[in-house]
Amino acid sequence: MLIDGHGRTVNYLRVSVTERCNFRCQYCMPEKPFSWVPKENLLSFEELFLFMKVAMDEGVNKIRITGGEPLLREDLDSFIKMIHDYKPDIDLALTTNAYLLPQTAQRLKDAGLKRLNISLDSLKPEIAHKIAQKDVLNQVLKGIDKALEVGLGVKINMVPLQGINDNEIIDVMEYCMKRGIKVRFIEYMENRHANIDLRGMHGKEILAKVKEKYTIHALGREGASPSFNYKIEENGYEFGLIDPHKHDFCENCNRIRLTAEGNLIPCLYFDEALSIAKSVKEGDIQGAAEVLAQVLKDKPKENRWSDFDPNEEDVSTRAFYETGG
Repeated sequence: MLIDGHGRTVNYLRVSVTERCNFRCQYCMPEKPFSWVPKENLLSFEELFLFMKVAMDEGVNKIRITGGEPLLREDLDSFIKMIHDYKPDIDLALTTNAYLLPQTAQRLKDAGLKRLNISLDSLKPEIAHKIAQKDVLNQVLKGIDKALEVGLGVKINMVPLQGINDNEIIDVMEYCMKRGIKVRFIEYMENRHANIDLRGMHGKEILAKVKEKYTIHALGREGASPSFNYKIEENGYEFGLIDPHKHDFCENCNRIRLTAEGNLIPCLYFDEALSIAKSVKEGDIQGAAEVLAQVLKDKPKENRWSDFDPNEEDVSTRAFYETGG
């Protein structure tokens, strides 16, 4: 069992397999040029897996594959099969923009993937284009349909933005209702890699939009999930709200993150990281385990925002495309 320095059990590992993405979302990496970490700097799947075995042997029972856009990493289904074959009962999930799902969903399911979190910020082609800076909506919707068709579990994530998609909150929710899938509204996480003109919506503003049509009541959190759940009284539909500006879910945080280059990160809003790259490249399992132990010891009590601008204390320097934000 993995225990951090504050007595919390850590059983959830998020693994980024690439920082590359085929979108340029306004809230993530709108100005990022198409230049990337050289492939030789990335850990191979075998090297990532060497560390993941250490983590699974010590009690990690939930793994999420992230990016960037993880489906851009060649032979990802082989990596997923590697994990599934080692521990078939692992809760194995993936976060994606769904653009490549029409041609990959069946292979992912066959390899052992169980669940997907999919970003869907608009149901209007022109708004989706504005956010992603690419004509994406038709392909994304096809990807969602394909995932459901092959039997993968699906959750939808939406980031409401003032003056852009804030009038689609109910539309996206009702799209999910009709398909029997859960939507989670995520407060925009300010970061210095995003479009500086963006303005997100606070949780209470998001809920106010929902209340314009529905009656809701709070259900609370499920375990260590950062999502606070609500139920619509009219039809029993449940949705979630993720509010990263609060610390109230930190007390139960159960996760650590591994980047494609081998940096092990104790918290999304914590800039310090330790590398496992040298250890896994040398096949040094004990060395990797020692790095893991130190990262658990360093894991902060609650999330922390960068103070690079004293007037914007709630802005993170973390590049979410590197860590699967």
